[in-house]
Amino acid sequence: MEFFKIRRTIPFMRHALVFNVISLVTFLIAVGFLATKGLHFSIEFTGGTVMEVTHEKAAQPDRIRDALGKAGFNDINVIKFGSSQDVLIRLPLKANPDPRVQNEEMQKQSTAAMGVLKSVDPTAKLTRTEFVGGQVGKELATDGALALLVVCLGIMIYLAFRFEWRFSVATIIANLHDVVIILGVFSAFQWEFSLPVLAAVLAILGYSVNESVVVFDRVRENFKKMRRAGVDEVMDASITGTISRTIITHGSTQMMVLAIFFFGGASLHYFALALTIGICFGIYSSVLVAAPLAKYLGASREDFVKPEKKTAEVVVP
Repeated sequence: MEFFKIRRTIPFMRHALVFNVISLVTFLIAVGFLATKGLHFSIEFTGGTVMEVTHEKAAQPDRIRDALGKAGFNDINVIKFGSSQDVLIRLPLKANPDPRVQNEEMQKQSTAAMGVLKSVDPTAKLTRTEFVGGQVGKELATDGALALLVVCLGIMIYLAFRFEWRFSVATIIANLHDVVIILGVFSAFQWEFSLPVLAAVLAILGYSVNESVVVFDRVRENFKKMRRAGVDEVMDASITGTISRTIITHGSTQMMVLAIFFFGGASLHYFALALTIGICFGIYSSVLVAAPLAKYLGASREDFVKPEKKTAEVVVP
Protein backbone atom coordinates (compact mmCIF):
# COMPACT_ATOMS: atom_id res chain seq x y z
CA MET A 1 0.00 0.00 0.00
CA GLU A 2 1.41 3.41 -1.01
CA PHE A 3 -0.14 6.86 -0.56
CA PHE A 4 2.61 8.27 -2.73
CA LYS A 5 5.59 7.03 -4.66
CA ILE A 6 8.94 8.76 -4.97
CA ARG A 7 10.05 8.58 -8.59
CA ARG A 8 13.59 9.76 -8.02
CA THR A 9 16.03 7.75 -5.93
CA ILE A 10 17.29 9.70 -2.91
CA PRO A 11 21.10 9.41 -2.46
CA PHE A 12 21.16 8.45 1.22
CA MET A 13 24.45 6.61 1.02
CA ARG A 14 26.26 9.68 -0.32
CA HIS A 15 25.97 11.22 3.15
CA ALA A 16 26.24 7.98 5.11
CA LEU A 17 29.56 8.87 6.75
CA VAL A 18 28.20 12.17 8.10
CA PHE A 19 25.12 10.46 9.54
CA ASN A 20 27.24 7.72 11.09
CA VAL A 21 29.49 10.27 12.79
CA ILE A 22 26.37 12.00 14.20
CA SER A 23 25.11 8.61 15.42
CA LEU A 24 28.44 7.78 17.05
CA VAL A 25 28.62 11.14 18.84
CA THR A 26 25.00 10.82 20.03
CA PHE A 27 25.68 7.26 21.19
CA LEU A 28 28.79 8.30 23.15
CA ILE A 29 26.93 11.20 24.78
CA ALA A 30 24.16 8.80 25.85
CA VAL A 31 26.73 6.36 27.27
CA GLY A 32 28.39 9.26 29.11
CA PHE A 33 25.12 10.27 30.79
CA LEU A 34 24.44 6.66 31.77
CA ALA A 35 27.94 6.31 33.23
CA THR A 36 27.91 9.59 35.17
CA LYS A 37 24.27 10.18 36.15
CA GLY A 38 22.73 6.71 35.84
CA LEU A 39 19.00 6.09 35.64
CA HIS A 40 16.37 7.47 38.00
CA PHE A 41 14.70 4.20 38.93
CA SER A 42 11.11 4.21 40.12
CA ILE A 43 9.87 2.67 43.35
CA GLU A 44 9.20 -0.61 41.52
CA PHE A 45 12.98 -1.07 41.33
CA THR A 46 14.19 0.72 44.45
CA GLY A 47 11.36 -0.04 46.87
CA GLY A 48 9.15 2.38 48.78
CA THR A 49 5.57 3.45 49.45
CA VAL A 50 2.94 4.30 46.84
CA MET A 51 -0.13 6.20 48.06
CA GLU A 52 -3.20 7.17 46.08
CA VAL A 53 -5.06 10.04 47.69
CA THR A 54 -8.32 11.68 46.64
CA HIS A 55 -9.68 15.14 47.50
CA GLU A 56 -13.11 16.70 47.31
CA LYS A 57 -11.72 19.63 45.31
CA ALA A 58 -8.96 19.82 42.71
CA ALA A 59 -5.66 18.64 44.19
CA GLN A 60 -2.59 20.91 44.28
CA PRO A 61 0.51 18.74 43.78
CA ASP A 62 2.96 21.63 44.34
CA ARG A 63 1.39 22.51 47.67
CA ILE A 64 1.37 18.86 48.74
CA ARG A 65 5.00 18.45 47.69
CA ASP A 66 6.10 21.53 49.63
CA ALA A 67 4.24 20.42 52.76
CA LEU A 68 5.78 16.93 52.66
CA GLY A 69 9.22 18.43 52.05
CA LYS A 70 8.91 20.70 55.08
CA ALA A 71 7.82 17.67 57.13
CA GLY A 72 11.12 15.93 56.35
CA PHE A 73 10.18 13.71 53.40
CA ASN A 74 12.93 13.67 50.76
CA ASP A 75 12.92 12.61 47.08
CA ILE A 76 9.13 12.46 46.97
CA ASN A 77 7.11 12.31 43.79
CA VAL A 78 3.62 13.85 43.68
CA ILE A 79 1.65 13.69 40.42
CA LYS A 80 -1.98 13.96 39.41
CA PHE A 81 -3.48 10.54 38.82
CA GLY A 82 -6.73 9.99 36.95
CA SER A 83 -9.04 12.92 37.76
CA SER A 84 -8.02 16.37 38.98
CA GLN A 85 -9.01 15.37 42.53
CA ASP A 86 -6.63 12.39 42.71
CA VAL A 87 -2.88 12.40 43.31
CA LEU A 88 -0.29 9.64 43.37
CA ILE A 89 2.43 10.04 46.01
CA ARG A 90 5.61 7.98 45.95
CA LEU A 91 7.89 7.92 48.98
CA PRO A 92 11.34 6.30 48.68
CA LEU A 93 12.39 3.40 50.86
CA LYS A 94 14.54 4.17 53.87
CA ALA A 95 17.62 2.00 53.92
CA ASN A 96 17.20 -0.80 56.42
CA PRO A 97 18.57 -4.35 56.09
CA ASP A 98 15.72 -6.04 57.99
CA PRO A 99 12.60 -6.58 55.80
CA ARG A 100 10.34 -6.68 58.86
CA VAL A 101 11.60 -3.32 60.03
CA GLN A 102 11.22 -1.98 56.49
CA ASN A 103 7.51 -2.86 56.46
CA GLU A 104 6.98 -1.17 59.82
CA GLU A 105 8.89 1.91 58.65
CA MET A 106 6.83 2.14 55.45
CA GLN A 107 3.57 1.88 57.41
CA LYS A 108 4.73 4.65 59.76
CA GLN A 109 5.84 6.66 56.74
CA SER A 110 2.40 6.32 55.15
CA THR A 111 0.62 7.32 58.35
CA ALA A 112 2.87 10.35 58.85
CA ALA A 113 2.40 11.44 55.23
CA MET A 114 -1.39 11.25 55.58
CA GLY A 115 -1.15 13.42 58.68
CA VAL A 116 0.66 16.07 56.64
CA LEU A 117 -1.91 15.80 53.84
CA LYS A 118 -4.78 16.22 56.31
CA SER A 119 -3.19 19.43 57.54
CA VAL A 120 -3.06 20.72 53.96
CA ASP A 121 -6.55 19.53 53.03
CA PRO A 122 -8.84 17.94 55.67
CA THR A 123 -10.86 16.28 52.86
CA ALA A 124 -7.86 14.19 51.77
CA LYS A 125 -8.69 10.48 51.82
CA LEU A 126 -6.32 7.55 51.31
CA THR A 127 -7.77 5.18 48.69
CA ARG A 128 -4.82 2.87 48.04
CA THR A 129 -1.47 2.05 49.59
CA GLU A 130 1.25 -0.23 48.24
CA PHE A 131 4.54 -1.18 49.86
CA VAL A 132 7.45 -2.40 47.75
CA GLY A 133 10.35 -3.86 49.69
CA GLY A 134 13.98 -3.44 48.70
CA GLN A 135 14.40 -7.13 47.90
CA VAL A 136 11.37 -7.12 45.59
CA GLY A 137 12.77 -4.04 43.84
CA LYS A 138 16.12 -5.74 43.27
CA GLU A 139 14.37 -8.81 41.85
CA LEU A 140 12.33 -6.67 39.47
CA ALA A 141 15.49 -4.85 38.32
CA THR A 142 17.27 -8.17 37.76
CA ASP A 143 14.31 -9.68 35.93
CA GLY A 144 14.01 -6.56 33.77
CA ALA A 145 17.67 -6.69 32.77
CA LEU A 146 17.31 -10.43 32.05
CA ALA A 147 14.24 -9.77 29.88
CA LEU A 148 16.19 -7.17 27.89
CA LEU A 149 19.09 -9.61 27.42
CA VAL A 150 16.79 -12.46 26.32
CA VAL A 151 15.05 -10.22 23.78
CA CYS A 152 18.41 -9.14 22.34
CA LEU A 153 19.59 -12.75 22.07
CA GLY A 154 16.32 -13.80 20.43
CA ILE A 155 16.63 -11.02 17.86
CA MET A 156 20.22 -12.01 17.11
CA ILE A 157 19.22 -15.65 16.53
CA TYR A 158 16.29 -14.62 14.31
CA LEU A 159 18.46 -12.30 12.19
CA ALA A 160 21.20 -14.92 11.87
CA PHE A 161 18.69 -17.24 10.17
CA ARG A 162 16.92 -14.48 8.21
CA PHE A 163 19.89 -12.67 6.66
CA GLU A 164 23.50 -12.98 5.70
CA TRP A 165 25.72 -12.24 8.71
CA ARG A 166 26.71 -8.71 7.62
CA PHE A 167 23.10 -7.59 7.57
CA SER A 168 22.43 -9.30 10.90
CA VAL A 169 25.32 -7.56 12.64
CA ALA A 170 24.31 -4.17 11.17
CA THR A 171 20.72 -4.61 12.37
CA ILE A 172 21.77 -5.65 15.87
CA ILE A 173 24.09 -2.65 16.25
CA ALA A 174 21.37 -0.30 14.97
CA ASN A 175 18.83 -1.70 17.45
CA LEU A 176 21.22 -1.45 20.40
CA HIS A 177 21.89 2.11 19.26
CA ASP A 178 18.18 2.88 19.70
CA VAL A 179 18.05 1.33 23.19
CA VAL A 180 21.12 3.20 24.44
CA ILE A 181 19.77 6.49 23.07
CA ILE A 182 16.46 6.02 24.92
CA LEU A 183 18.25 5.16 28.16
CA GLY A 184 20.65 8.07 27.65
CA VAL A 185 17.81 10.59 27.24
CA PHE A 186 16.11 9.29 30.40
CA SER A 187 19.42 9.54 32.22
CA ALA A 188 20.16 13.07 30.95
CA PHE A 189 16.82 14.49 32.12
CA GLN A 190 16.54 12.13 35.10
CA TRP A 191 13.09 11.03 34.03
CA GLU A 192 11.68 8.18 36.05
CA PHE A 193 12.57 4.75 34.68
CA SER A 194 9.71 2.42 35.61
CA LEU A 195 8.32 -0.93 34.49
CA PRO A 196 6.15 0.67 31.76
CA VAL A 197 9.26 2.40 30.39
CA LEU A 198 11.08 -0.94 30.35
CA ALA A 199 8.13 -2.40 28.44
CA ALA A 200 8.43 0.47 25.94
CA VAL A 201 12.15 -0.26 25.44
CA LEU A 202 11.40 -3.93 24.76
CA ALA A 203 8.66 -2.91 22.32
CA ILE A 204 11.02 -0.56 20.48
CA LEU A 205 13.54 -3.38 20.06
CA GLY A 206 11.01 -5.44 18.14
CA TYR A 207 9.71 -2.38 16.30
CA SER A 208 13.17 -1.35 15.06
CA VAL A 209 13.95 -4.90 13.98
CA ASN A 210 10.80 -4.94 11.87
CA GLU A 211 11.82 -1.75 10.06
CA SER A 212 15.36 -3.00 9.40
CA VAL A 213 14.05 -6.33 8.11
CA VAL A 214 11.76 -4.54 5.63
CA VAL A 215 14.64 -2.42 4.30
CA PHE A 216 17.07 -5.34 4.02
CA ASP A 217 14.46 -7.54 2.37
CA ARG A 218 14.17 -4.88 -0.33
CA VAL A 219 17.98 -4.69 -0.56
CA ARG A 220 18.18 -8.44 -1.11
CA GLU A 221 15.46 -8.22 -3.76
CA ASN A 222 17.13 -5.32 -5.57
CA PHE A 223 20.52 -7.03 -5.60
CA LYS A 224 18.89 -9.71 -7.75
CA LYS A 225 16.95 -7.26 -9.95
CA MET A 226 19.45 -4.44 -10.46
CA ARG A 227 22.23 -6.49 -12.00
CA ARG A 228 24.41 -3.58 -13.10
CA ALA A 229 23.93 -1.30 -10.10
CA GLY A 230 26.54 -0.80 -7.39
CA VAL A 231 26.04 -1.33 -3.68
CA ASP A 232 25.27 2.36 -3.01
CA GLU A 233 22.68 2.48 -5.79
CA VAL A 234 20.97 -0.67 -4.53
CA MET A 235 20.89 0.65 -0.95
CA ASP A 236 19.51 4.03 -2.05
CA ALA A 237 16.83 2.43 -4.25
CA SER A 238 15.79 0.06 -1.45
CA ILE A 239 15.47 2.79 1.18
CA THR A 240 13.63 5.11 -1.20
CA GLY A 241 11.27 2.30 -2.19
CA THR A 242 10.23 1.69 1.44
CA ILE A 243 9.77 5.35 2.46
CA SER A 244 6.03 5.34 1.75
CA ARG A 245 5.54 2.25 3.91
CA THR A 246 7.75 3.74 6.64
CA ILE A 247 5.77 6.99 6.78
CA ILE A 248 2.41 5.16 6.92
CA THR A 249 3.52 2.66 9.57
CA HIS A 250 5.42 5.02 11.85
CA GLY A 251 2.93 7.85 11.37
CA SER A 252 0.00 5.65 12.39
CA THR A 253 1.88 4.27 15.38
CA GLN A 254 2.99 7.72 16.50
CA MET A 255 -0.61 9.00 16.37
CA MET A 256 -1.64 6.29 18.83
CA VAL A 257 1.37 6.99 21.04
CA LEU A 258 0.55 10.71 21.11
CA ALA A 259 -3.00 9.86 22.17
CA ILE A 260 -1.54 7.88 25.08
CA PHE A 261 0.87 10.73 25.85
CA PHE A 262 -1.82 13.41 26.08
CA PHE A 263 -4.77 11.42 27.40
CA GLY A 264 -3.25 8.36 29.09
CA GLY A 265 -2.58 10.05 32.40
CA ALA A 266 0.55 10.27 34.52
CA SER A 267 1.03 6.51 34.78
CA LEU A 268 1.58 6.22 31.00
CA HIS A 269 3.36 9.54 30.44
CA TYR A 270 6.94 8.23 30.38
CA PHE A 271 5.84 5.04 28.60
CA ALA A 272 4.57 7.13 25.68
CA LEU A 273 7.62 9.37 25.85
CA ALA A 274 9.99 6.39 25.57
CA LEU A 275 8.00 5.04 22.61
CA THR A 276 8.17 8.43 20.87
CA ILE A 277 11.94 8.62 21.25
CA GLY A 278 12.29 5.02 20.11
CA ILE A 279 10.10 5.47 17.03
CA CYS A 280 12.02 8.57 15.89
CA PHE A 281 15.43 7.00 16.38
CA GLY A 282 14.15 3.68 15.00
CA ILE A 283 13.47 5.30 11.64
CA TYR A 284 16.85 7.02 11.71
CA SER A 285 18.83 3.92 12.65
CA SER A 286 17.10 1.61 10.16
CA VAL A 287 17.82 3.96 7.27
CA LEU A 288 21.00 5.81 8.18
CA VAL A 289 22.78 3.43 10.56
CA ALA A 290 21.99 -0.17 9.58
CA ALA A 291 22.34 0.21 5.80
CA PRO A 292 25.74 2.00 5.89
CA LEU A 293 27.04 -0.49 8.45
CA ALA A 294 26.11 -3.38 6.17
CA LYS A 295 27.98 -1.66 3.36
CA TYR A 296 31.08 -1.06 5.55
CA LEU A 297 31.04 -4.73 6.56
CA GLY A 298 31.36 -5.69 2.90
CA ALA A 299 27.83 -6.53 1.79
CA SER A 300 27.79 -7.23 -1.94
CA ARG A 301 25.74 -8.81 -4.68
CA GLU A 302 27.70 -12.06 -4.37
CA ASP A 303 26.11 -12.62 -0.95
CA PHE A 304 22.72 -13.11 -2.62
CA VAL A 305 23.37 -13.84 -6.29
CA LYS A 306 25.74 -16.66 -6.99
CA PRO A 307 27.85 -16.14 -10.14
CA GLU A 308 26.96 -18.36 -13.04
CA LYS A 309 29.41 -21.16 -13.73
CA LYS A 310 30.72 -21.20 -17.26
CA THR A 311 30.63 -24.61 -18.86
CA ALA A 312 33.58 -25.57 -21.04
CA GLU A 313 32.76 -26.06 -24.69
CA VAL A 314 33.45 -29.54 -26.02
CA VAL A 315 34.92 -29.57 -29.53
CA VAL A 316 33.92 -32.62 -31.54
CA PRO A 317 36.58 -33.54 -34.16
